Amino acid sequence: MNIFKKGINFLKEVKVELSRVSWSTRQELIGSTAVVIAITFIIAAFIGLIDIFLSRILRLVFR
Repeated sequence: MNIFKKGINFLKEVKVELSRVSWSTRQELIGSTAVVIAITFIIAAFIGLIDIFLSRILRLVFR
């Protein structure tokens, strides 16, 4: 039975901690998501360009 009391106590503490969390607003969440997506595309394009550049250099070296 003691394990059940510990589980219930844990869930009560989780509820208290979640009430203290500072949740983002919908606008903040949308803005942050847009920034993450934009940076992801920028980094992917950068890595793609470097890959193309290095591939062409290696193709010339190994001809």
